Amino acid sequence: MPPSHAAPATAVPPTRPPSADSQARLLLLIDVFSETKASKGIEGRMKLAKLDFLLRYPDRFTTLMAVRRPNVDAGENPWLTGTIEQSMIRYRYGPWDPAYYALLGALTGKGLIEPKHEDAVATYCTTQVGHEVARALAESESWNPVRDRAVLLRRHFNLSGITLKNLIYETFPTLSRRTGGPNYETAYRRDHPGWHQPHDPLRTRHERDRGFYERRQDCHR
Repeated sequence: MPPSHAAPATAVPPTRPPSADSQARLLLLIDVFSETKASKGIEGRMKLAKLDFLLRYPDRFTTLMAVRRPNVDAGENPWLTGTIEQSMIRYRYGPWDPAYYALLGALTGKGLIEPKHEDAVATYCTTQVGHEVARALAESESWNPVRDRAVLLRRHFNLSGITLKNLIYETFPTLSRRTGGPNYETAYRRDHPGWHQPHDPLRTRHERDRGFYERRQDCHR
C-alpha cells in the first residue's frame, strides 16, 4: 500500500465513481484468492493492486508468464481488445489506482467482501454472499475468462506485494516510476497501436452482465 505522502510521477486522473464493472472484476479476483485452504484472501492493497495490474493488462501478464512459467498456457485473453476502464498510475510501490478506496468501500458496504486487519495490514476476502455473487458472475460468458485468469494469478503469482512489485519492475523497466515515462495506459497504447477498437463485442457483453451483477448484489442488500 503506498503511503499517503507518496506523490505519483504522473498527474492523478480524476477518480470516477466505483463502476459495476470494476467492482465485479475485483470481486472475482478477491473471491478466487479466498478459495484457498487457508481462505486468507488477498493480503494488503499493495498485493491487490499488483494482481489487478496483471489482470487488467493481459499482454503484461502473458509476458510475465513466459518469464516465470514458460511451459504454462496463459489461457484466453479475458478482455479481447484490452478495454481498460481507468488507467493506473505510478506510486513509489508500483501500479496503483486511486479508485481502489471507493471500490473496496463499495464492496465492503454491500457485504460482498470483508477486510480483516492484522499487524496494520488489511486482508480482503469474500463473504458467503460475495462468494455466491462471484460464482454466479463466473458462469456468464464475459466474466468466466476473467475468473480463469484470476485462477492463474493465484496459482503462479500468489506472492507478497513487494515481490510482485519487484517482479513487474524487473520485467518491464520502462514502467518503473524512476524512468519518468508515461503512465501505464499511455505505455500500453504506445506498445499496442490497435488497442482501442471501434466496436468491442466483449464490452457489450460486460455491459449486459453488469446489470446481472447489480441485480445479484441488490438482492443481498
